[in-house]
Amino acid sequence: MPQAIVNAESGTAAVRLVPPPRPVGRSSEFTPLLKAVKGQGLLERRTGWYAAGIAVNLLALAATVTAMALTGDTWWTLLYAVPLAVLWARTAFFGHDAGHAQITRGRRAGRIIGLIHSDLLLGMSYAWWNEKHNRHHANPNHVGKDPDVGVGAMVWTEKQAERREGFARWLTRNQARLFFPMLLLEGIALKVYGFQDLRRQPPRERVVEALLLVAHLAGYATLLLTVLSPGRALVFALLHHALFGLHLGMTFAPNHKGMEMPDADDEGWGHLRRQVLTSRNVRGGFLTDWFLGGLNYQIEHHLFPSMPRPHLRLVQPMVRAHCRAVGIPYTETSLIDSYRQALRHMHAVGAPLRRGGAG
Repeated sequence: MPQAIVNAESGTAAVRLVPPPRPVGRSSEFTPLLKAVKGQGLLERRTGWYAAGIAVNLLALAATVTAMALTGDTWWTLLYAVPLAVLWARTAFFGHDAGHAQITRGRRAGRIIGLIHSDLLLGMSYAWWNEKHNRHHANPNHVGKDPDVGVGAMVWTEKQAERREGFARWLTRNQARLFFPMLLLEGIALKVYGFQDLRRQPPRERVVEALLLVAHLAGYATLLLTVLSPGRALVFALLHHALFGLHLGMTFAPNHKGMEMPDADDEGWGHLRRQVLTSRNVRGGFLTDWFLGGLNYQIEHHLFPSMPRPHLRLVQPMVRAHCRAVGIPYTETSLIDSYRQALRHMHAVGAPLRRGGAG
């Protein structure tokens, strides 16, 4: 079977024929793939790549802020909410990668990078995100274990939907059509979640994060009120956070919604099945990789969460070939179809409530 042999530094790939792996038990299905990936050096850090990317992102943020200041108190300044939202999403991706130890081996250095990108630059708690995201990675799409499929503004199973009452019931009936509009609130919600999580954190961590979150809010408000009148500043902030939340939601929505949702009967799944069967990749080229921050390689990211972002596309041929060899479906689709599948799942979850009437 063809297997990609990758040069991690140059990013080039060659294909050679190797025998397919011998059948293995579910608990060890992942082992041959892990050994092959380690052998290719694809788990090694790419410090230079991240240093360059972070520097370019910070310069772009500084240039956008400078352009806002030069444009001044005019409605035209609201146009800068678009590039600022996109650059904030890049910033979030770097914070995400720092949390997965993709950038540095040292935990302290990774935490500093994460705190700067999440708390200081975005006003989003790094500790809150890490705790939630690590639980998601451990049990993706597993109701009761994955916080991303817990009951919130939206629900992900018919059983969850049955318990909804009042306005929440109406919301669930219409959640597919309301999904993207509700993402416009996500940018603000992420800030609120961070402040709420401070009570959970140890005292020392709580002080650090609280100071950084307040510093972000003070700096952001000072920037807008220095450049714009209070009314325009408020409009800019709402528009900017709406676009930022929409961008992040469009990045994360394709990854798992509508994929397998394990239950108690699936507890015997090994790492390979648990991660591959619950994840969906989005195909595309450089622009897709950039817009989605590499998370379009969701299967590879879940199998190797500490793998540097630029290596995800390099390891994909190996992962796809290995899944084919052990008989595990490997799901990959277009960006538009990924949204269609996610919305179809949300629509199906609310179907019993629609059949039941206004209830």
